[in-house]
Amino acid sequence: MIEQTIVLAKKLVGTPYKYGAKMDEAPTVFDCSGFIKYVFGQNGVELPRSTIEQASEGKEVKIEDIKPGDLIFMHGDYGHYNPYWPQGIGHVGLYIGDNQVVHAASRRLSEKPIIEEGSVVQMPLDEFLTGWQPLVVIKRLPND
Repeated sequence: MIEQTIVLAKKLVGTPYKYGAKMDEAPTVFDCSGFIKYVFGQNGVELPRSTIEQASEGKEVKIEDIKPGDLIFMHGDYGHYNPYWPQGIGHVGLYIGDNQVVHAASRRLSEKPIIEEGSVVQMPLDEFLTGWQPLVVIKRLPND
């Protein structure tokens, strides 16, 4: 299942980013959590819609134990907060192995109204960790 999820994620590189994209718009456009929900959902794993809810799934793993299929949750510039994640979570990426992450990346152009641009990209893990810091948690879904 993880292999197929990674293959699909890589095929979607270049797909445009849309802030707040709805699931019925996939696979035409994605936001970060919608991208993760879509690639896992296409392979039989249902996940919540938001990053902060997705971060509550699976078991926590350390960065040195990361393996393909793990989800990397970052605070980013615009984290969402709840009592379980008081530090906030604003971005998620999929670790695909070989020190690479695939995620729906964006850059905010305007606050009111919120306008962002970007696309699904593949990048080195260290660039992902630096670009959307700080790291909040890494999660491994069951049956990976």
